[in-house]
Amino acid sequence: MARAQQDTSPDTQDHDLDNTDAPVDSGSTHRAEIDGLRAIAVLAVVFYHFGVPGFGGGFVGVDIFFVISGFLIGGILWREQQATGRLALGAFYMRRIRRLAPAYFVMAFAVLAIGSLILLPSEFRETGKGVIAATVYLSNVLFFRQSGYFDGAAEDKVMLHTWSLSVEEQFYVFLPLLFLLFARNRKAILIALAACFALSLLSSVTMTYRAHTAAFYLFPFRAWELLAGVGLAIMTIERPELWRKHQAFSWAGLALVLASVVLVQAGSGFPGWQVIVPVLGTVLLIANGQDDNWVNRGLSLRVPVLIGWISYSLYLWHWPVFTLTKYLQGQYSGPAETALWIAISFTLATLSWRFVEQPVRQTRRLSNWALLVGTAAASLSALMLSWAIYQTDGMPKRFDEQAQVHIAATGDFIQDFSRCYRPEDGDLEGLEICPIGPEDDSPTLIVWGDSHVRAYFEGLDQAAHEAKRSGLVIWRAGCAPLFDIEKEESAATQAQDAACYAANVQIRSALQNMPKLRDVVLVGRWAYYASGRGTGSDAHNTIRLRSDVLGPMTQDALVAKALAATVDEIALLDRDVFVLRQPPEIAGYDAGRVARALVHGRLTPQLARRLGQITVTNATHRAAGAAVALEQSGAQILDTWQWFCDPFLCDAVQNGVGQYFDNNHVTNSAARRMREVFYPVLTRHAR
Repeated sequence: MARAQQDTSPDTQDHDLDNTDAPVDSGSTHRAEIDGLRAIAVLAVVFYHFGVPGFGGGFVGVDIFFVISGFLIGGILWREQQATGRLALGAFYMRRIRRLAPAYFVMAFAVLAIGSLILLPSEFRETGKGVIAATVYLSNVLFFRQSGYFDGAAEDKVMLHTWSLSVEEQFYVFLPLLFLLFARNRKAILIALAACFALSLLSSVTMTYRAHTAAFYLFPFRAWELLAGVGLAIMTIERPELWRKHQAFSWAGLALVLASVVLVQAGSGFPGWQVIVPVLGTVLLIANGQDDNWVNRGLSLRVPVLIGWISYSLYLWHWPVFTLTKYLQGQYSGPAETALWIAISFTLATLSWRFVEQPVRQTRRLSNWALLVGTAAASLSALMLSWAIYQTDGMPKRFDEQAQVHIAATGDFIQDFSRCYRPEDGDLEGLEICPIGPEDDSPTLIVWGDSHVRAYFEGLDQAAHEAKRSGLVIWRAGCAPLFDIEKEESAATQAQDAACYAANVQIRSALQNMPKLRDVVLVGRWAYYASGRGTGSDAHNTIRLRSDVLGPMTQDALVAKALAATVDEIALLDRDVFVLRQPPEIAGYDAGRVARALVHGRLTPQLARRLGQITVTNATHRAAGAAVALEQSGAQILDTWQWFCDPFLCDAVQNGVGQYFDNNHVTNSAARRMREVFYPVLTRHAR
């Protein structure tokens, strides 16, 4: 097999995820096998995102890129500092800008332009926020604060893929500063690098199970992957004789990388220990990359090398192509259409590499000063435009009135939680609690439940002020307000499941130590807990409840028994207990999906209307298990159905206003409209 020509021209000297600088080995200015390794990485990511079978762990391609980046950047900085005693940071960062900025800004402005045509206001608003975060190198922090990479909502985040670019850009700040900090002591740099590597690796494995989203997105927990490449670069430069080249290392590295792409599991266990496998495989491949063997010859062939050259642009473009096309039309029709959009991603990447990346890097007419001014202007333009999108809530006037009801519902969930806090001591220490009603140090009411409490929050707070009654709201998503119940939920991590049980134990204890507390309201998605799964548009969500205290039984019977036991225990504390009957679940409705289908012509207004309706008979059937639990609870029931149903039909739209965000959560408008349902509780002990 013929290897690709050893091209030493300046246009091929940048080679990590963002096509960074030249490799560290003095004997070669370009290592074709690293381009081939980059091709494996980017293809793994692309095929994983597009759902190609056999690439279930393809997201590890990002981890491969991290190691390559650390190897190349670390080698450049180490050789420069050891040779000159200093770092030319200005030149270093100008190279980064020259390589990263042009293609990124073309992609970002294209996303905003296309988004203005097809994205609903709430998603367009979030996309603008994503562009802001990516432009200032903080998109990983933004997405850490939102939901996880592996959940269904990820497909709606058009700028999600920039999280890894922000990690690398933060690395470009961290590593030079570390080198400068210990510039006069070579041994101290090595010790500091080793310590940072060990601390980052240990914390990554530990935090994966304690705070999965942080471990996935944040630089401190990913730094060890980049530092693995840095350490390899330094060893290759300083002690090349330690590495005895043998083809077995290349085969082992390739096996580890390919096994990771196929076998690593997405979800709450990643990164954790699993990421060690692709990192180790990448280290072995790079370390033995100049051995003349079949693996390196294959990686150096023309096709993988060419894919490696366009890998940065392909990474930039493939995710917007995927998210926007799926957004526009729902699901792909089959493998042929999937292949078509992958091919279009490659076409855009090739054009971006040829007409954006290469000209900016190769031209001698574009001085660093002109480049800096141009980048500043592009950054300011992106920030101002995105801020305008964010400030106008996604420019909702772009669409006609027929879709406005459903569009409004998609954004009618943002609430003011500024009064919420986590006590630093006391019985509720560490739990997020939200005061409602007039400010009072001794609230006499607690509303405790799951995400439905959050949905009712604005109505609760308004009703509490009207009744002049102070209370506390305590909620945790997917966590039923029941004692002695543990859960396993498909939409939650093991840590979140455990935190639910621990929080309920803590609340149980706190209720015993609140002498001024008079009333407790329990709120939950009772039909979900009783049946063990969602319905309609969220039928894929499952939850399994168990209790070592109450014993084995069917799930609906367990919910009934646990609810009755919880009510009895609270009542024995001389508290009055109320249970809110959840509104009817409208199986096929989701405001966002209906609005998208309307504005993109996939639904008629009449069909959209029908999706937002369910017969009372069908709604009652779905709620049957929950109804039995509420009837047997012994609590006073607060009924919500009158606000959404007539004798025959329940409707997600009332008086021209959307009442549901999805098929079971109400909007703020609905919560305010139905706030009177809480009056029987709030007026009992009002001042």
